[in-house]
Amino acid sequence: MLQVKNISFSYDENPTLHDISMDFEEGRITGILGVNGSGKSTILKVLSNIMPASAGTVKVNGVVAPLLELTAGFDDEMTVKENVYLRGALLGYTKKFIEDKYDEIIDFAEIRDFEDVAFRKLSSGMKSKIAFSLASFVKPDILILDEVLSVGDISFKAKSEQRMKELFDSGVTTILVSHAIEQIREMCTKVLWLEKGHMRGYGDTQEMCDEYEAYMRGEHA
Repeated sequence: MLQVKNISFSYDENPTLHDISMDFEEGRITGILGVNGSGKSTILKVLSNIMPASAGTVKVNGVVAPLLELTAGFDDEMTVKENVYLRGALLGYTKKFIEDKYDEIIDFAEIRDFEDVAFRKLSSGMKSKIAFSLASFVKPDILILDEVLSVGDISFKAKSEQRMKELFDSGVTTILVSHAIEQIREMCTKVLWLEKGHMRGYGDTQEMCDEYEAYMRGEHA
C-alpha cells in the first residue's frame, strides 16, 4: 500500500509539489505524465523517502525499490565488487542477501571479468548494467521507476526488459514516469498528470493520455 495525503515539497524555499493526495492501487502500474519541471522526478524521490516531504504524509506498507538515477551512490575509486556491497547496503539489502546473490548480480550484468576493476574505469554502458542488475534483484512490494525500463546494448536491453516484465507480472505495485506516452498507454492502469507541481488530473489511462496529448497540442487550456 502506498498513500499520499496533502504532500508538498519545497527546495530552497521554492515549492515544487503542492498539496497532492492519492492512493496508488495495489498490484497495478500507475503512470505519471507532465512536461519537464512539472514535479515528476521530485514526487518519485518523495515516495522513495530520498527527499522527505515538506508537508503532508506518505504512508508505505512494504519494501520499496526505487530505480531512479541508476549509477548514483557508486564510488568511482572502489572496485565493482566493493560497490555492489556498498550500493546494495544503500538500497537496504542485507550483507547475507548480497553474498547469496552476488554471482547472479555480476553474471546478469555480464561483468565478471571486471569485478576487481575500479568503477571509474568502466564505460557508461557497463556502469548502467551493474547498477540495473543490482537494483533489479530485490523482490519489492513497491517499484518506483524514472524512465528506467531497459538499459545497455541491444542484447542487454532484451534481458532488462524481461526482468522488468517478471517484476510487473509478480503483482508489484509500480509507479512509472515516462515521456513515452505510448508506453504509458500500454502498461498503466491509471495516470497522474502533474503540472507545475499540482495535480492536473488523475484517472483512466486512455482518458488522461488523450487529455494530455490534446493539451500539448494546444487544443484546450
